[in-house]
Amino acid sequence: MNNFLKSTEFLDFYHPNFNTVEQIFNSQNNNLELVVDLYNWVRDAFIYDPYHLDITQNGLTASSVLSKKRAWCVEKSILLASLARKFGFPSKLGFAIVKNHLEISKLKDFLKREEIVFHGYCSIFVNDKWIKCTPAFDKRICAWNKVNVLQWDGVHDAMFQEFSEGKKFMEYLHFYGEFDDVPINLMNEEMRKYYPHLFEIEHNSKSFSFKHL
Repeated sequence: MNNFLKSTEFLDFYHPNFNTVEQIFNSQNNNLELVVDLYNWVRDAFIYDPYHLDITQNGLTASSVLSKKRAWCVEKSILLASLARKFGFPSKLGFAIVKNHLEISKLKDFLKREEIVFHGYCSIFVNDKWIKCTPAFDKRICAWNKVNVLQWDGVHDAMFQEFSEGKKFMEYLHFYGEFDDVPINLMNEEMRKYYPHLFEIEHNSKSFSFKHL
């Protein structure tokens, strides 16, 4: 269990960037209230942005995510796992291949396939139980897509509602597993396998950017 509480190269919650964020939360709340507050803040403090992907060491560091206004699912999961550990909740990082059925056809144009490889989620140990959640889609993005915001109560798993207004929302195709730190080499290998074109030339425009090892 100690592996899921420690600060790591990527989950660097002892970094000074966390000092200001720590003051946002009332650490006197009970476990459920506090962990739900952490989830809600990470979900909504950063606009979901899957068009600027950075899978380098610096890009996947929690302290770097804190300096941004936009983040994608992996970055948000890393940040949530780091905050959980900072407040004493053991946490793990989970990764999967998914199909996202929101209207993000532009992303499919960049990725050249429907699968989203290495979607990130978080498992947090709350009241003697591991509970899964994913803080990716903020309130603004949900309103834009006319879907309900994913709520998490700290008691039940929240892995994206499968249906919204009768339409399939997100489908999990494959689970890579859960980790005590970011498996950066595996992430780069899998993305190279599924999106080889992203590794062939530089992508650094306002509409889409991609950084890799």
